[in-house]
Amino acid sequence: MKVIETDLPGCIVVEPQVFGDSRGFFFESFNTGKLAAHGLEPRFVQGNVSSSAQGVLRGLHYQWPNPQGKYVSVIEGEVWDVAVDIRRGSPTFGKWTAVVLSAGNKRHFWIPEGFAHGFVVLSERAVFTYLCTASYDAKADAGVRWDDPALAIDWPVSAPQLSDKDMRAPLLSEIAEGRLPVYTG
Repeated sequence: MKVIETDLPGCIVVEPQVFGDSRGFFFESFNTGKLAAHGLEPRFVQGNVSSSAQGVLRGLHYQWPNPQGKYVSVIEGEVWDVAVDIRRGSPTFGKWTAVVLSAGNKRHFWIPEGFAHGFVVLSERAVFTYLCTASYDAKADAGVRWDDPALAIDWPVSAPQLSDKDMRAPLLSEIAEGRLPVYTG
């Protein structure tokens, strides 16, 4: 397993060792001991799978209080995946990083608690998996507008398909301080 740091401390890409032959392939998608060796010790309590068509953008989502860390990957297709630091007081507040996740590259992306998360589907269809450190909490469910000019995320689509919820998400500057996670350094 190879761990790749991103521009945002705490957000990492995990590239598994893939064993393949004429029959197919095998790889570990998650290994507690190997991730712990890199300082990552999540306790997952919920797993989710979504399927989306090309051009669908989901996000930018987060929960507060009751934040979720997410370990995400793609098992069919390809997405452009984004994490945004929205922790009040963080030295990287409002900064983002992105990674392409695909069935082909078999990469996983760790998005720590306190970050907003979103992705857009690049392929005809994508099946996306999430392992979460907290269960979904409708009262804590929140979002940041995907095209917030202050974030200046360089999305690879100009007119994505969005849910009503994502179309109505506020700009980061419009979110009350008490509805944002806190940086604990």
